[in-house]
Amino acid sequence: MSERFSFRLLATEGRARRGEITMPRGTVRTPAFMPVGTAGSVKAMYPDQVRELGADIILGNVYHLMLRPGAERVARLGGLHDFARWPHPILTDSGGFQVMSLAGLRKLDETGVVFKSHVDGSMHSLTPERSIEIQGLLDSDIQMQLDECIRLPADRAEIERAMEMSLRWAERCRIAFGEQPGKAMFGIVQGGDDVALRLRSAAGLAELDLKGYAVGGLAVGEPQAVMLGILDETLPAMPTDKPRYLMGVGTPDDIVESVRRGIDMFDCVMPTRAGRHGLAFTRRGKVNLRNARHADDHRPLDEESPCPAARDYSRAYLHHLVRSDEALGAMLLTWNNLAYYQSLMASLRDAIERSAFEDRAASIRDEWRRGDIAAL
Repeated sequence: MSERFSFRLLATEGRARRGEITMPRGTVRTPAFMPVGTAGSVKAMYPDQVRELGADIILGNVYHLMLRPGAERVARLGGLHDFARWPHPILTDSGGFQVMSLAGLRKLDETGVVFKSHVDGSMHSLTPERSIEIQGLLDSDIQMQLDECIRLPADRAEIERAMEMSLRWAERCRIAFGEQPGKAMFGIVQGGDDVALRLRSAAGLAELDLKGYAVGGLAVGEPQAVMLGILDETLPAMPTDKPRYLMGVGTPDDIVESVRRGIDMFDCVMPTRAGRHGLAFTRRGKVNLRNARHADDHRPLDEESPCPAARDYSRAYLHHLVRSDEALGAMLLTWNNLAYYQSLMASLRDAIERSAFEDRAASIRDEWRRGDIAAL
């Protein structure tokens, strides 16, 4: 284990990158998908299961953990790694997106944001400095700057105002973070769907010489073509020797296309949330287990999968669990989905190492196109 934070590229194919992030708590193989453990747990999964599927790192969230159970309490109990029984790397999101999407009655200014908790209506203050303080109390390995997230579509003036304030907040976060050996703070490129603003944001953050950079404010309802167009223009302006993290993305198709453009890290609630709602991701595409056509189907989700949830349970049984609202259904489908996501990432990493990314991407798409019905 390294005593410092570092990133190195091992291989490239076009703009696709295969690398490694090394930290005292472990190495993250990139491109990487980070299962979302918002409140200190990956929903419906044991920590050991998540690790066994191939996850090198998980994500926690400032907004949720500051409300329950409280960052100071987590610190007293040994930090988030001990609290959640995950001794491997953890990235914490700063809470900015959740304040936008979940909190009621919020007031935002240069200082930070005051908001009403969605849990109990209590009032809280979150500044750039407090966000970094909370992430320090949680003892996360990668800490994200506090930024202002806005809903799209929005006026250019509003997008510009939020982007500029996020840049100022990034500098305040960097100062608050200081020097923490073995840890990193990432900045977040903002600018909505305006390429010029994105480039200004990327340039401003590069001047701070941070250890990693994220692209935020995407995957919020805009068409995929818009998101990919923003990445096409923005990524060449971001440092090539630092990790690049696309926040909140996404579907398997989003991931393949974003890896093609040079993204190294992803997170999304999609595989866990879909699993709790009866939707399975497989190499043959999506399978909705709520559909009646599965009621008499003895086949597993994927007879070739190494994951027991995909290989050992019939679709008829999974359909029954989902339709009966049994907790085991959510557990098995979440297990299957995270297994698929991690196998997809491993496949992409292997392909880049062998200079076979485009061939692999084409074969993945071919299986998706053939679909699940064709396997009947």
